[in-house]
Amino acid sequence: MATTRGLPVNGQADDPTSSAPDTTMDRILQEIMAVTRRLEGMDPNISTLMAETKSIQMNIAGFQNRVMDLQHRISVAEDHLNTLTERDQELLFLQSKVIDLEDRSRRDNIRFFGF
Repeated sequence: MATTRGLPVNGQADDPTSSAPDTTMDRILQEIMAVTRRLEGMDPNISTLMAETKSIQMNIAGFQNRVMDLQHRISVAEDHLNTLTERDQELLFLQSKVIDLEDRSRRDNIRFFGF
């Protein structure tokens, strides 16, 4: 086929690949449409995931509050335990002193006969 300066004569292209850009564009358009359909199909899934993520975040916040409350309660319990331990030691010390004082007061009450 004859051409003049790269232009087709009789309105026909002399290159068989001249329709290739149209075919390539059609394929690209089809791929874009396929990707768009897939994304639209994923949209409900993404919304569901976002809702579940928000629910999990709320649960985590609740757990954090509970942990902080438990830490406070444990701290108070440890303080009470330390106080009770100190008082228990003091009680044992005072009991030993009372026993010693009772023993000392009985010494004066001992009477020996027959020596």
